Amino acid sequence: MPDDVDAVCARYLETADRHEPGLVEGLYLQGSVALGDYHPGVSDIDFVAVTTLPPDPAAVRAIHATLPRRPFFDGLYVTWDDLRRDPAQAPPGVAVHERRVDPESRFERSLVTWHVLAQSGVAVRGPAVSALGVHTDWPALAEATHRNLDDYWEPWLARAGRGPVGLTPWATAWGVLGVARLRHTLAAGRVTSKSEAAGYALETADPRWHRVIREASRIRVGGAPLYRNPWRRRADLVGYVRAALDLRPSR
Repeated sequence: MPDDVDAVCARYLETADRHEPGLVEGLYLQGSVALGDYHPGVSDIDFVAVTTLPPDPAAVRAIHATLPRRPFFDGLYVTWDDLRRDPAQAPPGVAVHERRVDPESRFERSLVTWHVLAQSGVAVRGPAVSALGVHTDWPALAEATHRNLDDYWEPWLARAGRGPVGLTPWATAWGVLGVARLRHTLAAGRVTSKSEAAGYALETADPRWHRVIREASRIRVGGAPLYRNPWRRRADLVGYVRAALDLRPSR
């Protein structure tokens, strides 16, 4: 585990045990750490904290207020039973996103989180992930992934056709890597990382889109820009998203 991740987790557990002894029975990492795609100074630390009973939001705020501002320690609080059932059927609960604590949130309560945890989650405290009985349902996750492409990215393209959507560097990384990751997840039959998805995009996309794919990766992890003109970058972003949606795997 990267040193900064290990340090944040240790500080979190020490603080939680001091403020609310016995509260955090299990701590697991998902997201980029679990997928082998964590980049210090860029990535967040995505956690799943397991408690017997739903925690007091005030106690959670007190614990997280003591942690470093970056990297963000983002995640959710669940019970052991929550992990064994479809997250869509579990009630909302306490979650932390960019240091903000929401007592009734659905943040990260999704099949994507449950699948990443089951695939390669990192146990910091508690039983091994393989012993948790985490609920997974690949057909449902695949269908949800198709819906994301249909219900979010197709309308995004329509908005891009009506106005200057996608001009920022962030939008380039979000669009290219977001669509590529959804397509790669469907092709691979598992949740994949953004870096894996960029490699998949380079292997499967027309060479005309390679520049914007590399630029999206560069925006995420650093390096010299590949575009001077944001409008040219936007045009390639829109073109790549259109081409990727046209080539999506069939249901």
